[in-house]
Amino acid sequence: MKTLTILKTTITVLFFQHTFSQETKKETAPPQYTIENCVNHFEIEKATKTKVGYQYWFADKDFTQENTLKMSIVEPGKSTHAPHHHVEEEFFYILEGTAEFYLDGNTKTAGPNTSFYCPSNMEHGIKNVGNTDLKYLVIKKDLR
Repeated sequence: MKTLTILKTTITVLFFQHTFSQETKKETAPPQYTIENCVNHFEIEKATKTKVGYQYWFADKDFTQENTLKMSIVEPGKSTHAPHHHVEEEFFYILEGTAEFYLDGNTKTAGPNTSFYCPSNMEHGIKNVGNTDLKYLVIKKDLR
């Protein structure tokens, strides 16, 4: 009789664990992808104002499950933040303006059609060193 009670308890626990697991998966399920939500055209009215310009998310990790695509627009002489590091690797792609890239103690100045790769956990940063707005894409893969 004791074995039967233990078996019933074990089955009940497993059932609830499975049910909870399924509910959790439903909450984190990817969105339904359609042509409407997979095509995203930049509109300044939908951009978020920052202290140094604007940012516009074409796709965030909640939409793609692991990748993000953002455009940053930074005013002359400013940067979005000080050099930093994080676990995610990151690409910057310059669309307009002049950027100074910082990577692990070194800098490089570049203009449009230039990319900058930041490996995981390396200190990096980007700032506008030109006379016009700096416009660049940030592509990041979430490694969590």
